[in-house]
Amino acid sequence: MLKMLSGSPLRSLNTAYSTNVEDKSTSSTTHFGSKTVLASEKEKLVGQVFSSVASKYDIMNDVMSMGVHRLWKDEFIRRLDAGARPGSRPLDFIDVAGGSGDIAFGLLDHAKAKFNDTKSTMTVVDINPDMLREGEKRCSENHYKNDPRIQFLVQNGEVLDKIEDNSKDVYTVSFGIRNFTNIQAGLNTAYRVLRPGGVIGVLEFSKVDNVIVDTFYQNWSKFLPIFGQAIANDYDSYQYLVESIQRFPKQEEFKGMIQKAGFYVPEPGYQNLTFGIAAIHIGIKL
Repeated sequence: MLKMLSGSPLRSLNTAYSTNVEDKSTSSTTHFGSKTVLASEKEKLVGQVFSSVASKYDIMNDVMSMGVHRLWKDEFIRRLDAGARPGSRPLDFIDVAGGSGDIAFGLLDHAKAKFNDTKSTMTVVDINPDMLREGEKRCSENHYKNDPRIQFLVQNGEVLDKIEDNSKDVYTVSFGIRNFTNIQAGLNTAYRVLRPGGVIGVLEFSKVDNVIVDTFYQNWSKFLPIFGQAIANDYDSYQYLVESIQRFPKQEEFKGMIQKAGFYVPEPGYQNLTFGIAAIHIGIKL
């Protein structure tokens, strides 16, 4: 279990890890799926994709993961095991690229169910206003309606200029960081906004570690844009999403990027889900 409160023994751990992992997004051009585009244009292009799929976000994830994303998210929340323990102060959560609210609501539900935590706060940020409106809509329709602990902000996850330094205890990003123009900048910002002892949790599509499963998955991926056209009348957005998964760093490389940002990463460094179709990464700010 990860202990994330002040005074946690994790804060006394010492590491001197450094890495030369290349930041592939610092040049004037970057990737947008399989295409090379100006770095200044990627934010707008990604925004168009998620504005297009916002109203069908759950269907999109069900298609891309064959419905398993719901189990992955449950495991992600359990792995973080976040909530204020008896006698401790409430936690400050931030869920980045979290417009749909899935992880935000799940974390608060888990904190209440396991730790009777009804005071921790949640800031949901997303660069895309359409995605954020989906989360606000869901919040208005569930048991968190009018809950003052939840705040929604339009924010660039690479900057988070409205979030103070050392102000959050738990930072999460689920199936969103691969869409950042500069992933390393996003990780560096996560380190900035977390308090010492704070935890970053990343859930993202990754690289399959089984040849048979990988062959099936790659063939399945070829059909996803076709499903996107049939379900959402949107071939191009789903094609980008498939390509963005293929371009995301392998597990070990992404682990190195988290360490480069300054985080201590407990061994083995990540947890593969469904043979590595997705993976959970966790780091701690010492």
